[in-house]
Amino acid sequence: MDLPNNAATHKDRNFKPEDIKDYLTTLKKLVLENNYTISRNENRKENIEFIEEYKIDTKKEKGILLSLEYDDFCYAVDNKKPEFSHEQLYVFCKSCRLDHWGTLELVEIYIKSNLTQARSGDHYIIVVSFHKLNKPIAFLFK
Repeated sequence: MDLPNNAATHKDRNFKPEDIKDYLTTLKKLVLENNYTISRNENRKENIEFIEEYKIDTKKEKGILLSLEYDDFCYAVDNKKPEFSHEQLYVFCKSCRLDHWGTLELVEIYIKSNLTQARSGDHYIIVVSFHKLNKPIAFLFK
């Protein structure tokens, strides 16, 4: 059972820069190895619309993920799905210049990622959220 939509989400900010640098080392390694996905299902329409609106292909999405730095980190939250409650989702916000139908725009991208394991036991990154920032956010290290 998922938490109700109105349940408060605890934002974990108890991290040191080294913790996030270690996480990003793993994330970037997995992105380079193509062991990641950006969620594009019916619950993630915002991701699909953003990717289509800014014509983000695989090369561009990889470039954005590989450009993440520790000071782009905001907070982590526990996975709301009970079967994955042991997992934390890491939230970043990255400013990128993106082509919006011929005009370059500086866009704040909200990125929420989950380091998990595939059935094979290999690590895998699921990018749950990958869209334009739509509410104020605070950075932990900026």
